[in-house]
Amino acid sequence: MCGIAGLLNLDGVPADKALVKRMTDAIAHRGPDGEGQTIDGALGLGHRRLAIIDLSPAGRQPMATRDGRYIISYNGELYNFRELRAELEKGGHEFSSRSDTEVLLAAWAHWGPAALDRFNGMFAFAIWDRKEKSLTLARDRYGIKPLYYSLQGRTFLFGSEQKALLAHDGASHRLDLEALVEYLTFQNIFTDRTLLKGIKLFPPGHYGVLRRDGSLALKQYWDFDFNEPQRPAPDEEYREELDRLFVQAVKRQLVTDVELGAYLSGGMDSGSITAIAAKQLPYIKSFTCGFDLRSASGIELGFDERQPAEYLSYLFKTEHYEMVLKAGDMERVLPKLAWHLEEPRVGQSYPNYYVAQLASKFVKVVLAGTGGDELFGGYPWRYYRAVVNDDFEHYVDKYYVFWQRLIQNQLIREVFAPVWNEVKHVWTRDIFRDVFRKHFQDLTRPEDYINHSLYFEAKTFLHGLLIVEDKLSMAHGLETRVPFLDNDLVDFSMRVPVRLKVNSLAEVVRLNENTPGPKTSIYFNKNKDGKRLLRDVMSRHLPAEITSAEKQGFSAPDASWFKGESIDYVRRTLVDGDARIYSVLDRKVVRKLLDEHMSGTENRRLFIWSLLNLEHWMRQTIDGAPA
Repeated sequence: MCGIAGLLNLDGVPADKALVKRMTDAIAHRGPDGEGQTIDGALGLGHRRLAIIDLSPAGRQPMATRDGRYIISYNGELYNFRELRAELEKGGHEFSSRSDTEVLLAAWAHWGPAALDRFNGMFAFAIWDRKEKSLTLARDRYGIKPLYYSLQGRTFLFGSEQKALLAHDGASHRLDLEALVEYLTFQNIFTDRTLLKGIKLFPPGHYGVLRRDGSLALKQYWDFDFNEPQRPAPDEEYREELDRLFVQAVKRQLVTDVELGAYLSGGMDSGSITAIAAKQLPYIKSFTCGFDLRSASGIELGFDERQPAEYLSYLFKTEHYEMVLKAGDMERVLPKLAWHLEEPRVGQSYPNYYVAQLASKFVKVVLAGTGGDELFGGYPWRYYRAVVNDDFEHYVDKYYVFWQRLIQNQLIREVFAPVWNEVKHVWTRDIFRDVFRKHFQDLTRPEDYINHSLYFEAKTFLHGLLIVEDKLSMAHGLETRVPFLDNDLVDFSMRVPVRLKVNSLAEVVRLNENTPGPKTSIYFNKNKDGKRLLRDVMSRHLPAEITSAEKQGFSAPDASWFKGESIDYVRRTLVDGDARIYSVLDRKVVRKLLDEHMSGTENRRLFIWSLLNLEHWMRQTIDGAPA
């Protein structure tokens, strides 16, 4: 796990090693164990190392093949590198290290882009072919590891974080207003845009070869494909196969030469991973983040999961550490968090920052439960809203309305009034629909709607979660691994029948058809409907009170804090004074939306969190103020 950076001067001018050094220095937090820069004519490659496998100097990067043709800068882990190494050795390859980097590079030299289909892991890398003078970038199937790129004049730049690209004197610090409209609609960015104009996010499941004009010839090598099986297997076969593949996935990701721990939220996904890991690594360290709930109310009273986490720690004999967050902790960390996150994405992510900080004091690798919900149907109340028994466009319309997480369509023009002429051409409904452009569109059964929804959330919501997880763990030099995103487990999950993921689908359809007016069925709110198969199988590893518990996200009681302990902070940052956000947003309209939360008429906690994050980001990145 590391940080990569580099550049290629398209006009042939020799690369500036000092610039490459500045790029890697900007992401030094990602790799505190070493650095390297390589110059080959117009090409400059940089690397920051977080040593996880083969801690010796033999694992340093950038790394070249024995014949010197290929040079790589790589961030990630291949969990099947030993199997690939054995296969390559049979083909005559010799290795001088125990690192997965050398295996990945040899695999590329041997199979070319076809090697990507063989990689089971997380990665973002750049490979320079000295013979062909060509640069190739690639990113893992799911987007676990980020990769950004930009063209500045005749210089093509890339790196694990935007900070590396901003080290170039000509890099843009201009706000991308189209991306901002996208973000303030979805609390996410679905396209390849970022909030900085001219900097793009390399797409997951793709590789790209740089053309002479500075564009990338992108090719997709993998995509999600959730489909209802034509001939479903017996339920027991699905149970046995899921158990086998889940245990295999966790065991695969335990390979490391440093100490490894696990997040333990008290929920089923992280608990299951910890249960399997604890059998292989006795007294494994586990980490939980809880919340002070003295001012919480309603649903937020259940947000502190320390008690079930402590119970699981007791059962699995982990060495357990926990911390408790209060409203002031959010206020304190936001400037630093905004700097590391680089641009706001899904959720209110500061608890992730704190729990990663805690884990980094004891381990260099941590296991997380990310992906279990998106693969096995953890959010049924979302999917149910889109089951319409109609055509594709009506499905998109219903689901689009649900995913306007921050600002509803009818308010976009008012909120963006100061810059409306510059963004009025942005149709977020089209952006939403484009997520499906390479996916099937035949909707003949309720199951098809659910599979479309699973596809959408894996491509967007899960991707946003992964970016957040990477940035906030690597802020502390911590590698996060996600066993649910093992290739074999993901491939299996996409073949599981919908009826083994969510409950009561026939009843949902009946209520949609027969209930007049707005669909307020309890089936839109139930929290135990999801992950049927996963709950069943994980009951072999966890107590029933965990596997039968209602679904709950990792969230702080912000709704209460924003109108209680943190109300003065919100007002200082977003209401009083000259907040930077009002250079592009309408102050009176935003103030009205804030007042609706303060008065309790609307819950706009995600909107407030997003504005706070955006305000600090604009001060730092647009204005250049210190974090």
